[in-house]
Amino acid sequence: MAGNKPVFSRIEKQLKQDQYAGFGQPQQQAPQQPYGQQPYGQQPYGYTPPTQDTMTPQQLQDMYAAPPAGPLQTGRVTFDDVIMKTLGLFALVLVTAAASWVTTASSPGLTMPFWIAGMVGGLIVGLVIAFKKTISVPLIVGYALLEGVFVGAFSRVMERAYPGLVATAVLATLCTFAGMFLGYKSGLIKVTSKSRRIFGFALMGYVLFSLVNVIALFAGWTTGWGFGGSGMLGIAISVLGVGLASYSLAVDFDTIGSAVRMGAPQKYSWLLAHGLIVSLVWLYIEIVRLLARLRD
Repeated sequence: MAGNKPVFSRIEKQLKQDQYAGFGQPQQQAPQQPYGQQPYGQQPYGYTPPTQDTMTPQQLQDMYAAPPAGPLQTGRVTFDDVIMKTLGLFALVLVTAAASWVTTASSPGLTMPFWIAGMVGGLIVGLVIAFKKTISVPLIVGYALLEGVFVGAFSRVMERAYPGLVATAVLATLCTFAGMFLGYKSGLIKVTSKSRRIFGFALMGYVLFSLVNVIALFAGWTTGWGFGGSGMLGIAISVLGVGLASYSLAVDFDTIGSAVRMGAPQKYSWLLAHGLIVSLVWLYIEIVRLLARLRD
């Protein structure tokens, strides 16, 4: 899951590019059109726009009383838009995960195919989203569906081995999300350019370690949880994973705030919502691994 986080590096780069194109500059309120006047190029042939000399006092009052256009009307990213899209994608993950959970319960033979298809498919689609020049909503929706398939199958396997673990992990994930949001909003958790660099290097190291661990498991060099096992070293590795995934949420919140302040185009709301889903799924997986190692 951590391998899909390059999506936010892409957001930062594109936000800077769009800033040079006019976004992110101090927003100036566009002059209001006189009451009843349509935008330039939409007036009927022969139409003469009214002027202040020809307008009635009521028309002048209505013109100056009209509220300025907000971010939504000007096609800019808003917090509400990102939240709604995040909730929609999260609902897709939950519904698909529930379907995968029920299907693998009645047909255990489908558990590993669902696991591998969801994990590999989600990784491929996530990387395409991260490096694709344009934002594709169908790809983002497809990623959510694939992650749901993977999460359902993964959770079924872990629940069979450790009864009651999944419910605890879900609750811990939601509590961690809420805690990171409150910590970021209150200023207790800071996201700076320096902390972003440290987080980026730590993330690259953790991703490389995870890839080596997976290769070692498939090659038969290690068993169980791989390097570290379920001992103190393994628990420390899982604690590191949970910490990185948790701080990833703070980076997500900061990136969303930056996009809103810069007046980024509304199309970025899908990419920002996708980034939150990536972090949530990654955090859930890391918490499950940590709880299972503690059980062992």
